[in-house]
Amino acid sequence: MKAYSRLTLLLLAFGLPLTASAKAKEKYKDPNLSVEERVEDLLSRMTLHEKVVQLQNHQVGEPTEFDGRFEGHSIGTVHDMDHKASDCREIMKGLDSYMGQTRLGIPALTCVEGIQGILQDSCTIFPHALAQGSTFNPELIRRMTAACADEAKALGLRQVLSPVLDIARELRWGRVEETYGEDPFLISEMGTAFVDGYQKNGVACMPKHFVAHGTPTGGLNCANVCGGERELYNLYLYPFAKVIKNASPLAIMSCYSAYDGVPVSGSRRYMTDILRGELGFDGYVYSDWGSVDRLKTFHHAVATSEEAAAQSLHAGIDLDVDDAYRTLEKQAEEGTVDIELIDNAVRRMLRVKFLLGLFDGAYGESVPFDRIHCGDHIALAKEIADESAILLENNGILPLDPSHISSIAVVGPNADFAVMGDYSWVRPDRKEGVSLLDGLKNRLPKSVKINYAEGCDWWSADTTAFAKAVEAASKSDVVVAAVGTRSTFLGRGPKRSTAGEAFDLSSLELPGSQLELLKALKATGKPLIVVLISGKPLALPWVKENADAFLVQWYAGEQQGNTLADILLGDVNPSGRLNVSFPRSTGNTPCYYNYYPTDREYGNDHGGTPEDPALHYVFESPYALWPFGSGMGYSDFEYSNASVTVGEGCVTATVDVTNKGDRDGNEVVQLYVSDPVSTILTPVRQLKAFDKVEIGAGKTRTVTLSVPFEELEFHNAEGRKVLEPGEFIISLGHSSDDIRHTETITL
Repeated sequence: MKAYSRLTLLLLAFGLPLTASAKAKEKYKDPNLSVEERVEDLLSRMTLHEKVVQLQNHQVGEPTEFDGRFEGHSIGTVHDMDHKASDCREIMKGLDSYMGQTRLGIPALTCVEGIQGILQDSCTIFPHALAQGSTFNPELIRRMTAACADEAKALGLRQVLSPVLDIARELRWGRVEETYGEDPFLISEMGTAFVDGYQKNGVACMPKHFVAHGTPTGGLNCANVCGGERELYNLYLYPFAKVIKNASPLAIMSCYSAYDGVPVSGSRRYMTDILRGELGFDGYVYSDWGSVDRLKTFHHAVATSEEAAAQSLHAGIDLDVDDAYRTLEKQAEEGTVDIELIDNAVRRMLRVKFLLGLFDGAYGESVPFDRIHCGDHIALAKEIADESAILLENNGILPLDPSHISSIAVVGPNADFAVMGDYSWVRPDRKEGVSLLDGLKNRLPKSVKINYAEGCDWWSADTTAFAKAVEAASKSDVVVAAVGTRSTFLGRGPKRSTAGEAFDLSSLELPGSQLELLKALKATGKPLIVVLISGKPLALPWVKENADAFLVQWYAGEQQGNTLADILLGDVNPSGRLNVSFPRSTGNTPCYYNYYPTDREYGNDHGGTPEDPALHYVFESPYALWPFGSGMGYSDFEYSNASVTVGEGCVTATVDVTNKGDRDGNEVVQLYVSDPVSTILTPVRQLKAFDKVEIGAGKTRTVTLSVPFEELEFHNAEGRKVLEPGEFIISLGHSSDDIRHTETITL
C-alpha cells in the first residue's frame, strides 16, 4: 500500500479535501500512467465518506432525482431496469455529467441485467440462458454477447449482472432457466464465451451466484445447499474456476444462500481464500440484492446490520446492493471496522472503472442508437433460437408437408404466447415476441386452415375450454399442442408464474390441467405433435409414450415462434441437444447423467413397473426419461474410423462423421471420460469436449477433440488436486447414452 503523507492522513481523518498543491498532481487523470498508479493516487485523495459510497449501489432514477439520491457524491454502481431504451440513454448521459461535477469526478459503474439481452424496453430479446446452453455452440453465444455489448454501450450501460454459472441439478428450483444446464464443463464453455463476447467489447461481466447456489434444499430459492468439500471443489467451483481462468471477468456476484450451513456472503474462506487465493480472481465482488443484510434477517448469523456489514466486508464483499454498508463510515470512525478493508474494497472498485476507460471519456463512445434492436441482432436471435430447439421424439410425422395437409389445429396455453422468461423486459400482459401461432401464420400457405383454441390456462385445474380445443383438433388433419411453463422478470410484477426466480415447483408434472388436455386431444385420433415451451424439464412419460413427435424449446427469445414454425415445416433442421435431463417423475429427481456409480447402478437392476414391481425404484426406472446430450434432427449421422491417442499433456480423439440424410445438418460430437478405478467416487461419465459441426447431405467431416490432462484431475480425500495414474475410458457419441465408440487409455 502506498504511504500517505502526514498532512494527507490528517485531512482524510477529518473528511476534508486535499490541498491545492496535492490537487495539482492529479495522476489519476493521466491515461498514460498504469491503472495501479492511477488507483493509488485517487485513493489517496478520497475522504472516508467518498470511499464508503464507492462500496454502495443505487437505482439511478430520473435526472431530477440525482441530488436526492447521490447528495453531490460519486457512487460505486447504479442500476436501471425500468426505463425504455431511449429514456435510459438520456438518463445515463445526465448521470455521466453529474458524476463528472463531483469533487473528484469519479464515474459511476452503470449496471443492468443482460442474461438474454439488455433489460431495457425495446432492446433485442435473445434466447434465455437454458436455450443458449442447448445450442452446444459457444461461438454463437460469443457473437450474441458482442451484439448485446453494442446495445449496452449505446445506452451508456457498462456492466451486466450475468452470466449464471449455477448448476441445474435441482429441477424444482425456479431459476433453472437462467442456467446453461446440468453439466459443469458445458457451463464453463458457455460462460467463457458469454463473458468473452461482452468484455472484449467494453462491457464488464459478473458471473453469479458464487457459490453452489443452484441446488437449494427442496428446490426452494435461497435455501441451504447441502454438500461437502469434494462436491464444492469437483462440482460447484469448477465453472467459476474455468471462467475466471479463461475469460477474466471483472466482477463476481456473491449468493444469498449458505453452503453446508455457512452463509457464503459472510465467509472469508469462500469469498477471499478460495475465490481470490485459489481461483485467482482479481476483480471486485458485488453482493446479490440484500445478501449482506440477510446475514441478519435470513441466516440469523449476526444480530445487527452493522455486524452484517463488518462481516461481509471482512469476508471479501466489496459492494453492497442494499443499505448495510452505509454503516461502515461510522464503524470506521469508531474503530470497529479496519480502514484497510475499506481501502482494499475501494481499490478493486476503482481498478475496474479505470480498466473500462470510464475516467477517460468511455461514456462518450459513439455507438449509435440504431444498434438497438437492429436487423442483424434480430437475425442473430433467430439463429440462436434455431440451434437451441431440441427434437426428442419423431415417428416420421415431422417435418410437416403443407401440400399434404389442409388444416392444422394449434392449441394449448403457450400456443399464442411468446414466453421470454425471467430477466426479459416484457411485462406479463404484453406480447413482444413471435408466438408459435404467429410463426405458423407467417409460414403456412393460405391453403392450410389454422384452427386455434387455447384449451386451458397454464396453471389451474380449469377444463371448461377443453371442448373448443377438442373441436379444433377433430376438424384438423394434425394437432400441434404447445404446453409448458411461464415466467416473467420478478421486477415487472409477474402473474401466476410457474417458473422463474422465486417461483419454485413442488411437483414437476405439467402444471394445471395441461396433461389432461393432451389426453383429450390424443383421444380424437388425430396425429399429435407436442411442443414444450418451458424454463425447465418436466415429467412427461405420457408424452414419450403417446406423442407422434415431441419438440422442446426453452424460452427462445423474441423469434421463438418463427423458429418453431420453421422446424415443424422443415425449413430448419433441428440441432439442439439436451443440456439438462428429463425426469420420469418428481420422485425421479435428481436425474442428471453424471451420477456416481453407487447412486443408481445395482447390477442389472433397472427398476420396476406398475405391472411388475421390482427393486430401485419399485414402479419405475431410476434413470432419466431423456438424458443429457439427447436430440435428433432430420438427418442421421454415422460415426467411423474413431481413434484416441495420448500426447504431450492431452488426450486427442478423432472420428469421421457422415451425414446419411438428404438434408444438410449439424451434429454435436460429444466426448465423455470415465475413471473406472479412483480413490474417491467419480461420475460414471463426464463431458470433457464437444464440437458442433455442420455437415452437408451425404458428406463426411473429420472431427478432432482434445482433452488436457488437467481435465482428468480431481480433489482427492485429502483435498489435494491430483491426476491419479491408471485407466480412463474415452467415449465418443451422439449423447450421454448413445455412445458410438469407446477406447481405454492408460496414463
